[in-house]
Amino acid sequence: MDIYSNRHLADSMRVVRKNTIQVANDIPESKYDYRPTPESRSAAETLVHIAWLASADRLVHEERRLRTFEGFDLGALLKSSEVEEKRPRSKAEIIDLLRVEGDRWAQWVEELPEAVLAEQVELPGGGSRSRFEMLIGTKEHEMQHRAQLTVIERLLGVVPHFTRSLPAARPPAP
Repeated sequence: MDIYSNRHLADSMRVVRKNTIQVANDIPESKYDYRPTPESRSAAETLVHIAWLASADRLVHEERRLRTFEGFDLGALLKSSEVEEKRPRSKAEIIDLLRVEGDRWAQWVEELPEAVLAEQVELPGGGSRSRFEMLIGTKEHEMQHRAQLTVIERLLGVVPHFTRSLPAARPPAP
């Protein structure tokens, strides 16, 4: 019995990405450069960072199929994310990037063999995680950044889509 399979993970990631794209649509393009603090990512940079997460997974778990992070240059991986985040893109290009990379990631995860998902990867400083756990971490990472974007929406005066949908979900007053 599969309690939570790669198919479940891919389906839940599709839902997460759908909601991220909704946030991306709700933020006006004129506010994509907004940063809550000077040292934080802008809304656009955060959205590109989210889209980039899938390529990091593919690098670690497919291209290099790391068994350990010992000797892996994590700083270079993070720098490549920063380079992508800084590349100028329109709102439409960012939303398309989110859509394409999200679809590609979910399809890839769905097709990974169970044996690959069960492989353990040694983490820096000791301990290990299965590839499956690490992929769940990617979904959680996106949700963390989407929470940051929800705060940005509120700071910009945008009512988040989850809040807008609440009245429809409430039963009518007696």
